[in-house]
Amino acid sequence: MYLAKIYVTLKPTVNDPQGLTIRGGLHSLGFDAVEAVRAGKYIEITLDGDDKASAEKQITEMCRKLLANPVIEDFRFELEQR
Repeated sequence: MYLAKIYVTLKPTVNDPQGLTIRGGLHSLGFDAVEAVRAGKYIEITLDGDDKASAEKQITEMCRKLLANPVIEDFRFELEQR
């Protein structure tokens, strides 16, 4: 069994209105040192299986087909054996 910790983030060239809103909120709370904020998604998936290579392949396919939009988002993941 494996636990995949998946991080999906906007590509650097894509505007991030959510990040800008968070930055504005932080500034209004007095955190003026914040220069920039980029928002993303964090997803955990537990997979049944004994083969790490197979689990990595499945998670990559899940990210490419559903969890991340390859046009505007990048993804990376960590895989832990349980």
